Amino acid sequence: MDPAKIRKKIGRFRILVIGRANAGKTTILQRVCNTRDNPEIYNSAGNKIDLTVLMASRERGLHDIENEMVFKSNPGFVFHDSRGFEAGGASEFEKVKAFIMSRSKEKKITNQLHAIWYCIPMDEASRSFTAGENKFFFQCDTGSIPVIVLFTKFDALYDVEYAKLRKEGRSWKDAKELAPKQAEESFPNGPQLKFLKDVRWPPKCYVCLSNMEKDDADCKTLIERTAGTLDNEVLQLLFVSNQQSNLETCMKYAVGR
Repeated sequence: MDPAKIRKKIGRFRILVIGRANAGKTTILQRVCNTRDNPEIYNSAGNKIDLTVLMASRERGLHDIENEMVFKSNPGFVFHDSRGFEAGGASEFEKVKAFIMSRSKEKKITNQLHAIWYCIPMDEASRSFTAGENKFFFQCDTGSIPVIVLFTKFDALYDVEYAKLRKEGRSWKDAKELAPKQAEESFPNGPQLKFLKDVRWPPKCYVCLSNMEKDDADCKTLIERTAGTLDNEVLQLLFVSNQQSNLETCMKYAVGR
């Protein structure tokens, strides 16, 4: 199948991004779309929204999950943003459930929701699962729409492991060098993944993202694992062909077909 024909027929790959404030959502989307610019926001009618009006609405506690975020650098992706459920309590959770259900019933594939990225930050103040996240994974059936958990700010765990290594008597140089590997090796046995194994609606997969604020941050693992959750071959090709910043992944899936 020709990716160009798929893009012309379907249009854009649609992702719902869920996460608390300061989970690093916008930074990750900028990396995926290979830009430092902020996205343009459109309402459900396709009209561009003035950012000053949008910010004023958010300050009043208003938020519309139907709004579409599109980056000029990569218009092949359209993102929907959901605040963490703590921000809107039960009402925000119900909005997310209703949005997922309505999009899953869309007949046109271009209007359907294709994937969900659930961002959970690993910095010290946010490391534990919240009541809202607990509710999502126990009560929200997303059907065929894959959920991928993004453990953001994963480099915060490097500091935890660094402190442990220093306490064990390692030099600061050795501790700094070993901390990232030790954090990655110990994480699969940690409380976060144990929690996700016991939920009613577990995610399809997870990815750990560190140092995403850096210019050379790598989204390859996120792209590959998201693509791997897509059962629809057409959607899979659409997703990877839109990923401009990782040609290796694009070639891998193109050749595989």
